[in-house]
Amino acid sequence: MSSALTDLFPHPIVQAPMAGGVSVPQLAAAVCEAGGLGFLAAGYKTADGVYQEIKQLRSLTSRPFGVNVFMPQPEYADPAAVDVYAHQLAGEATWYEAELGDPDSGRDDGYETKLAVLRDNPVPVVSFHFGVPSREVIDALHRVGTFVLAAATTPDEARAVERAGADGVIAQGVEAGGHQGTHRDIPELDGSGIGLLSLVAQIRESVNIPIVAAGGIMRGGQIAGVLAAGASAAQLGTAFLATHESGANALHKQALTNPLFVRTELTRAFSGRPARGLVNRFLREHGPYAPPAYPEIHHLTSPLRKAAAKAGDAQGMALWAGQGHRMARELPAGQLVEVLAGELATARAVLGGGGGVR
Repeated sequence: MSSALTDLFPHPIVQAPMAGGVSVPQLAAAVCEAGGLGFLAAGYKTADGVYQEIKQLRSLTSRPFGVNVFMPQPEYADPAAVDVYAHQLAGEATWYEAELGDPDSGRDDGYETKLAVLRDNPVPVVSFHFGVPSREVIDALHRVGTFVLAAATTPDEARAVERAGADGVIAQGVEAGGHQGTHRDIPELDGSGIGLLSLVAQIRESVNIPIVAAGGIMRGGQIAGVLAAGASAAQLGTAFLATHESGANALHKQALTNPLFVRTELTRAFSGRPARGLVNRFLREHGPYAPPAYPEIHHLTSPLRKAAAKAGDAQGMALWAGQGHRMARELPAGQLVEVLAGELATARAVLGGGGGVR
């Protein structure tokens, strides 16, 4: 097993790239400085916005970091179903005094222009979500010295990542908060995701590239568990969402441990693609009717989510969170990395010094 990935950072701890303003440069820098791998999220940003964040992050740390990119999505949404859902959301628009967004605001999230930024301004690591880039794209990133990862939710998807020439795979279990990184959105498979430990073990027997395990991880003992199962590192999102440097809305941070929000659920309500979030009013009322239409539904509901946040109403926001959200700790991000590393060391000692695959 190549150690090229884990040689980049002392602790096997990766801060998940969380789009929507959570993974700000200050968060990534704090994680990097503490010995983890910090990530920026290119999703929903302009190419220039990504460039400016990379520039800012480099001014805050000299350590390796990563940038996550969304893959363009195929056109398979039913326009009529999107229109029906828009009518269902009319009451929300009235309540929040906001206009619904344009569902046709763009499908590729500026993919090619963001790749151009990453080729012209190389970063140590680039990861991809919602699919696998072409071998040409991966080869181009390799030529500028970038380590390439891509998410997978099944062993078959992991094999596709390896065939494309990526250097590692992010095994995303169904426990993960935010969007599931499935390569194809198949509504018939909703709710059939694989738990993280089982997924890591299956992928370990399916590919020969390093695995980064993601999904519901909140403690160092859990990191030890996925390392023992065959991962090289663990990726944590919800754990870092609550940190001081996180760019998440204060209502979102508070909701993670608020007794009012007792569980998470995979839903299409906010974006048209399965994503795990805290169950709130919007999710309960609209989740059962949301069509498989990403990014159309994301664009449609974006103004509503922003208006709800502005109004201080967590019941109308997309409160992305993994299944371990109640274990969130409000700490500085660097301190959280240190605490996790200490817990990992303790767990490894209990296990007799066992640990990850290098």
